[in-house]
Amino acid sequence: MAGNSKRKGAIKKSGKGNPTAGSGGRVRRGLEGKGPTPKAKDRPYHQAHKAAKRAEKAATVRTKRRTTSDAEWAAGRNSVVELLRGGVPVTAVYVAEGAERDGRLREAFKLAAEQGLKLLEVTRNEMDRMTGGAVHQGLAARLPAYEYAHADDLLERADDAKEPALIVALDSVTDPRNLGAVVRSAAGFGAHGVLIPERRAAGMTASAWKTSAGAAARLPIAQTVNLTRQLKAYQEAGCMVVGLAADGDLTLPELVAPDGLAEGPLVVVVGSEGTGLGRLVADTCDQIVSIPMAGQLESLNAGVAASVALYAISQARLRD
Repeated sequence: MAGNSKRKGAIKKSGKGNPTAGSGGRVRRGLEGKGPTPKAKDRPYHQAHKAAKRAEKAATVRTKRRTTSDAEWAAGRNSVVELLRGGVPVTAVYVAEGAERDGRLREAFKLAAEQGLKLLEVTRNEMDRMTGGAVHQGLAARLPAYEYAHADDLLERADDAKEPALIVALDSVTDPRNLGAVVRSAAGFGAHGVLIPERRAAGMTASAWKTSAGAAARLPIAQTVNLTRQLKAYQEAGCMVVGLAADGDLTLPELVAPDGLAEGPLVVVVGSEGTGLGRLVADTCDQIVSIPMAGQLESLNAGVAASVALYAISQARLRD
């Protein structure tokens, strides 16, 4: 009986020594040249592959963001009180030993307590060291390092809102108060974020936070190593890039006219306080736009120019 039994898949040799029907020989020949079966994570339709892709994307998002290298310090009684009044993120409030308890100091203590902030007492020498020798009047506040968004996040924010992108880019604006004013206007007029260069430009310091009146906590601010390159990337993504300058070949009313450029995805570039738009940045822009003004005033500062342009664009989009 054992001699008549046949194991399933066994190969029966013919007189010529070749595998015959019913064996794994044809299967083996059919697999020749196809190589080993790919691992589960390498098969596009396998759940392991999809999970690996999701993990890779999450890791990419985590590396997109960067923070300032150091925490920011605000020194002086008026500065600290104004930050606390404006709801600016503060890590802790520091008071120097023996500091005179006047009305501003008491208000700072009250606001810190209401916001659940740590109130720490240090020596004057220690406060001098922490604030870099600033005139602190016995009171200082520590702000956390600011977490900047990635430039792509601004487009994603517009996409999530199902709105045409509106981004403000600053070309070497060095005054943090101008940065804060632009952030405040951008948040107020529906922009999806502000883009600033990583070098030779103002960052989110205590002064910028204060001028933004808390808007920096609601609106993403992105940094880029190369502003011109990032503007080109926005163009490739479908955005029209317009720069603001007094000698523009298009006026702001023309930009926001019915069926004009303001209806689509738009990046508004604002130049520095002294020299305006840099040459490479201006050459990259699709249009240079001027703001018509009466009288002899030649130009507006960065914060005011951005506010005027953003207001006009927001009204044009509401009209549509």
